[in-house]
Amino acid sequence: MRTLFSIAIMLGITTLTDAQVKPSDPFAHTFSIVARDAKTGELAVAVQSHWFSVGTVVAWGEAGVGVVATQSFVNKSFGIRGLELLKQGKTPQQAVDLLLSDDTGKDFRQLAILDIDGRVATHTGASCIQDAGHKNGENFSVQANMMLNNKVVPAMEKKWNETGNLPLAERMIAVLQAAQQAGGDIRGKQSAALLVVGPKASGEPWNDRIVDLRVDDAANPIQELERLLKVFRAYEHMNQGDLYVEKAEMEKAMIEYRTAMKMFPDNLEMQYWTAITLANNKELADASAMLQKIYKKDANWRELTRRLPKAGLLTVSEHDLKELTR
Repeated sequence: MRTLFSIAIMLGITTLTDAQVKPSDPFAHTFSIVARDAKTGELAVAVQSHWFSVGTVVAWGEAGVGVVATQSFVNKSFGIRGLELLKQGKTPQQAVDLLLSDDTGKDFRQLAILDIDGRVATHTGASCIQDAGHKNGENFSVQANMMLNNKVVPAMEKKWNETGNLPLAERMIAVLQAAQQAGGDIRGKQSAALLVVGPKASGEPWNDRIVDLRVDDAANPIQELERLLKVFRAYEHMNQGDLYVEKAEMEKAMIEYRTAMKMFPDNLEMQYWTAITLANNKELADASAMLQKIYKKDANWRELTRRLPKAGLLTVSEHDLKELTR
């Protein structure tokens, strides 16, 4: 949080009226994108800033409702309140207008709201620190403030229009990368976030966030966010493999597990559960060969193997268990 006095000093302002700024708002200058995938209906918001843990402040979304990016001198309530207004049947523009109607700091706000139909409304206050601006269209809005130059927003728009072949999450990161390559935040880089929600509420809110990744503090936050997304994709294959195991479709399970391992060949977790699946499928020689390589790197996996039968996760004979844990 910033005090009113410190904000005044930073902005070179000696006299502040209530119409200029709120004294207790988080100071999150940044660039972001809110977007909808026209093919899947998924909704997303992605952001990067030279500010700690920007994802906890700027990015908001709810499946079957919409996404919100609230930034610059952030009014965090705009996230939850904006989504609630969409649920009440308001359009994004009506929601933006209502949120700003009684906001004494609106000249310092930047706000973007997108709904499930791809409609979007964006506000960049006249007192947002330059370079600041936004560009929106069907299914997207890109917005930025305190940028190094005026090339950032056009670069984001261009990248969004060029990457329609990508899945939504990967497309969002590509837009962030374009912004950074064009100049990005004048202060540099620190944190980033990506949130993707479904086109419809499932009735199980804990399952409605398709992707939810944050990098709170890093030298290259977008690069790290991209790495995390790749790990997430690999674990999607692992999870799908687990589902096939539950259905006793072992061949399909192994295809998923091997796909994950190819993506991250040094990941012991992926190797380990693939080996356990092989053992449960009575392919003991292959399972044992994989496990021995894993144990050489970390012996704790051997002890874990000994504990699995009691939990019902490894169904082999005592003789075979000794072979697997030798």
